[in-house]
Amino acid sequence: DLEPRQRARYLGLMHEQTRNMHRLVDDLLALSALESEHNPPHDGEFAVVPLLLQVSADAKALSRGEHEVTLDVGAAAGITGDRGEIASAFGNLVSNAVRYTPPGGTIRLAWRVDPDGTGVFAVTDTGIGIAPEHIPRLTERFYRVDRGRSRNTGGTGLGLAIVKHVLIRHQAELEIRSDPGVGSTFAVRIPARRVHRASAP
Repeated sequence: DLEPRQRARYLGLMHEQTRNMHRLVDDLLALSALESEHNPPHDGEFAVVPLLLQVSADAKALSRGEHEVTLDVGAAAGITGDRGEIASAFGNLVSNAVRYTPPGGTIRLAWRVDPDGTGVFAVTDTGIGIAPEHIPRLTERFYRVDRGRSRNTGGTGLGLAIVKHVLIRHQAELEIRSDPGVGSTFAVRIPARRVHRASAP
C-alpha cells in the first residue's frame, strides 16, 4: 500500500540489487570454472585485431561518452589460447579503467608485439590511481582498496581475480603501474610461444 512514486523507487532498488547479485553469481561461476583442473582452456588460434575492436567498442559503450577512449594496434597477430577467456580478461581490465576514471578522463588501449615475440595488451587510464601498498593484493578475490568507492562503481570485487586465473592458464603475466591522482596502466604479457605475427599488414 504505497504511493506510485514510492513503489517505483523501491522496485528500482530491488531491480538494481538483483542485477548486482546476478553479476556476482556470474563472476563466481566464471572464477570456479577457471580454477577447476577438470576444465582446461580450449586453445585455438584467433586474430587479435577483431578482439581489440570488440573490447574498444565495449569500453565506449560502458563509458557512454564520458571518456576519450583510444585504441592503438601496433602489430596484427594471432594468439593461441581460449578466445573467450582472453576476451574476459581484457574486458575486465577495460571496465575497471572506465569505472575508476572520472568523466573527462582518457583511456588508452594498446597492443604491440615486442622484439622477443611477447604480445602486450595495455590499458592506461587517467583515473584515481592506486597506492603502492595495495597493488600486490589487487588480484585477491573481494579485495577492496576503498569499500565505499568500489560499492559505488558497481563492481563485484572478482574482476582482477578472474584476470589472474585466465593469465595463469595461458602462462601470461599481469603488470601493474599506478600513481595516485595520476592514473594506472594494467598490462597483459602473453608469452611469445602463444603469439604469431601476421604475415600481411
